[in-house]
Amino acid sequence: MPVLTVSPSDDVASIVPRKGSRSRPIFDPPIVKRAVTDALVKLNPRTMMKNPVMFVVEAGAVMTTILTVRDLASGAGVAGFTFQISLWLWFTVLFANFAEAMAEGRGKAQADTLRKTKTETSARRVNGGRTEMVAAALLRSGDTVMVQAGETIPGDGDVIEGIASVDESAITGESAPVIRESGGDRSAVTGGTKVLSDWIKVRITSNPGETFLDRMIALVEGAQRQKTPNEIALNIVIAGLTLVFLLAVVTLQPLAIYSVASSGTGTAPTVTVLISLLVCLIPTTIGGLLSAIGIAGMDRVMQHNVLAMSGKAVEAAGDVNTLLLDKTGTITLGDRQAVEFLPLEGVSEQDLADAAQLSSLADETPEGRSIVVLAKQKYNIRGREVAEHEAHFIPFTAQTRMSGVDLDGRCIRKGATDSVTEFVREHGGQVPAQLTEITDRISRFGGTPLVVADRDRALGVVHLKDVVKGGMRERFQQLRDMGIRTIMITGDNPLTAASIAAEAGVDDFLAQATPKDKMDLIKKEQAGGRLVAMTGDGTNDAPALAQADVGLAMNTGTMAAKEAGNMVDLDSNPTKLIEVVAIGKQLLMTRGALTTFSIANDIAKYFAILPAMFMATYPALAKLNIMGLHSAQSAVLASVIFNALIIIVLIPLALRGVKYRPMSAAALLRRNLLVYGVGGVIAPFPGIWLIDHLLGLLHLA
Repeated sequence: MPVLTVSPSDDVASIVPRKGSRSRPIFDPPIVKRAVTDALVKLNPRTMMKNPVMFVVEAGAVMTTILTVRDLASGAGVAGFTFQISLWLWFTVLFANFAEAMAEGRGKAQADTLRKTKTETSARRVNGGRTEMVAAALLRSGDTVMVQAGETIPGDGDVIEGIASVDESAITGESAPVIRESGGDRSAVTGGTKVLSDWIKVRITSNPGETFLDRMIALVEGAQRQKTPNEIALNIVIAGLTLVFLLAVVTLQPLAIYSVASSGTGTAPTVTVLISLLVCLIPTTIGGLLSAIGIAGMDRVMQHNVLAMSGKAVEAAGDVNTLLLDKTGTITLGDRQAVEFLPLEGVSEQDLADAAQLSSLADETPEGRSIVVLAKQKYNIRGREVAEHEAHFIPFTAQTRMSGVDLDGRCIRKGATDSVTEFVREHGGQVPAQLTEITDRISRFGGTPLVVADRDRALGVVHLKDVVKGGMRERFQQLRDMGIRTIMITGDNPLTAASIAAEAGVDDFLAQATPKDKMDLIKKEQAGGRLVAMTGDGTNDAPALAQADVGLAMNTGTMAAKEAGNMVDLDSNPTKLIEVVAIGKQLLMTRGALTTFSIANDIAKYFAILPAMFMATYPALAKLNIMGLHSAQSAVLASVIFNALIIIVLIPLALRGVKYRPMSAAALLRRNLLVYGVGGVIAPFPGIWLIDHLLGLLHLA
């Protein structure tokens, strides 16, 4: 087995991944350049028809362009006004296309890098006792490849031999390398990542077209056209509003003609003004940003190194009501840790800690290492050099269920209660009743007792327990504030499960859980109308992952688990599901906030365009001109310009998402209505007023 080489200058910061390294600036120049081109390409009517709101705006832009040509040819005095309206309608369409292209561009940039990696990779395939160089595309599931320092891993697989430092930045965006080795939970590797040091032998687990790279490229390229159920429903709503406003505007023309004929004053609004009114009243803001919001939401999930198989999965995460979490490795650290030394009468804690540490110096298990650390931290007892004392270490075995050391005439043992007590009796000692009381108490509260003895004398007990990760109680409280119920899943007995659940602060627990128990629990929650999310990494988790509305599989897990889930966490961090839920809620909140703003800011346009259209015929309508706009033309033009510019202003918000804070649905609704509802009503008034005055100063209307 090779040994991973680490430079003496390396520190923790160079080994531990840094989050957020993958995020790009919103207006990254290469992405902006590409988005400008894509925005022009998207003007194709076949593309625009998929967005009914912006298709109506484009149709209006085409009609006003035709009217501009007609007015210029006839020498009509309104040609300049018609031209400006036409120009800003085209800008409105382009700005909406630009927003969508910006959201797509962030993923496309990554897809280009991945595709380049995929096409340029070759592999050193192991065939018997020799190796041969082949193209990565020729590898099949079951093939074995050797990858050395400086080479790219040619496909998804598992490390079967060796250990190496691997750069996964091309896939996960993390700039710091990670360790991959055979066995354990760090054996999975992804095609397209690069070995930085040492070597590994990898067994390929996927065929061409089925690799993680292929799935990610397909996901990124297909994201621009994937619409979630909520997004489709919202599209139907805003399309319906567009149809309603279209019918209303069409009926205004005969009404205006009749009113002018009856009163003998004023003029009927032109087609250009009617088109302007229609565009300003339909929900163009959300229509232009809706697709960008959905794509950006998926991109934010990917920035957290989670591969979502569809936008529907991200959206479902935002609606989750119940969260199922494995205890081991998710809520707890995953390994039992020594938390206290409990000496018997006549034995000091210092002596017990000293004996426990001596018996654990050669114990490489997490439990043994934690005993050494606890003795050092609590009693400043440091590891000793015992070779000169001719120490004989007794390794742990499943048969003896204890380990220890013989040195300087002492026979120190540490292990399961029954094994160590039998050892004491065999050497002529007696086991005090106090020992049984201590071990029973620890077991009753979900801990694990390890008895320490020196030949014929029991010294005391080391208390081992599952240590709840720091901050978990606070995180579960945040989920509770979101209205999410948390359930801990564990194979422990109910007593231990109850103890850990109370310490962690989860709402409920399922003890001694089997795969069927998990499935039954998920179905029960879903039958009650709740959406369920869960994490898993094993084949036994696959049925539950498939049944859950959001199934987050670990990248280091089995292929069955990854295929069953609708998300894969590249970091294999089970607590990541909490972040995914928050991102899903942020996506839904952003969409709702901008929809509210889009509909609310139409109110100001009534006070701008309607007085401009009918004030000459009905002078009383002048009272609606509360902004004091200069003229009918400037009022209409200012409204159209504001309608276009607000899309550009809101692009950063659509791409970053509205800042999410855990709170109840009612509090969230009140906040959105206050900020984006009231804000949407107020913001257009000063905006339109300012544009109107600038148009007057520049003599453009």
